[in-house]
Amino acid sequence: MQGTVILKKGEGRSFFAGGPWIYDNEIDRINGVIQDGDAVRVCNDRGDFLAWGFYNSHSRIRVRILSRYAKDVIDEAFFERRLRNSWDYRKKTVDTDACRIVFAEADGMPGLVIDKFGDVLVFESLCLGMDLFKNSAAECITRILAEDGIRIRGIYERSDAKVRTLEGMERVKGFLSAPFDTKVPITENGVRYIVDVENGQKTGFFLDQKYNRLAVQKLCKGARVLDCFTHTGSFALNAGIAGAAEVTGVDASDLAIAQAEENARLNHLENIVHFQTADVLELLPELERRGERYDVIILDPPAFTKSRNSVKNAVRGYRDINMRAMRLLNDGGFLATCSCSHFMTNELFLSMLTQAANTSHRRIRQVEVRAQSPDHPYLWGADETFYLKFFILQVFREGVYGSF
Repeated sequence: MQGTVILKKGEGRSFFAGGPWIYDNEIDRINGVIQDGDAVRVCNDRGDFLAWGFYNSHSRIRVRILSRYAKDVIDEAFFERRLRNSWDYRKKTVDTDACRIVFAEADGMPGLVIDKFGDVLVFESLCLGMDLFKNSAAECITRILAEDGIRIRGIYERSDAKVRTLEGMERVKGFLSAPFDTKVPITENGVRYIVDVENGQKTGFFLDQKYNRLAVQKLCKGARVLDCFTHTGSFALNAGIAGAAEVTGVDASDLAIAQAEENARLNHLENIVHFQTADVLELLPELERRGERYDVIILDPPAFTKSRNSVKNAVRGYRDINMRAMRLLNDGGFLATCSCSHFMTNELFLSMLTQAANTSHRRIRQVEVRAQSPDHPYLWGADETFYLKFFILQVFREGVYGSF
């Protein structure tokens, strides 16, 4: 008989609101024998069934929810159904040449990420229970894709995030298939890239901005564009392929800039899209001192905060780069700005942008509000699955003739 986790009376508020986790301090006792990684029953203090979930005594998130249906059996057939549902959803909502097939809790597979780059898959596992299933999952998703005529030539694991140590798990990376060339070609929004699934950030490429990059394209024809925190050049290249007059992409990483330059050559944009290694926080005030002006500026920084404790400092950082970007824009220019931090809420981000506009003596007109791509769906009640805020704004100088 499977072990049972009994909640304390009155605990589990986030769970009852739809959340996917049970925390250690919400548990009253355990009935039966449970080993880390086991699928367990979760019950209330009266013994009523609430959910199935993966248990891990090493984690503050003691149980990650799998299902709220008592009749479910947590076996390979259960996960095959979840994988099929995930793939069917992606086929309906996104271009699947490069996409996220599984987005962890949002797809009912806690801690598991599967990204597809052409004919290569990248796995990331951050949950012990799912980690024990990953080899079966690799075989299963390969079989499901083959049914649609998609042959997967290789699978690479990128379970090397620091957060694994909080789960009592080692950080690992390597092949889950026969070895293959880990520099993988993809096409997205008409732009070609080489994705380094072995050494690139996270799983190799930021798929969550897929349609935000496309949204920026229409603003860039004939424009002078500055792409800050460009990484491997994705926003810059979307601007270039849309007909921008001149594009500069900036990133602090020499490796990222080298990859961005390679991607520019791949798209025959090396004469229009240029890249430089620099600290954006230092470069923006320097560009302002030099009197540089742009028609479109893109700010896609890394998460300035990964905890509630550092939100205040993060707000200051976001405000500074947005204020300086607004000052660098021509009157009526466009700012595409975002935050990928779950802790930087919509309300905080809007308040920060208002402060940045007031400080820089600019007026802003909202063009579009966007979020992460549909292959990174937001599961209501599970706030952790909603993290990317993306705003396109038109910026006007106060008191300038012709301003809105």
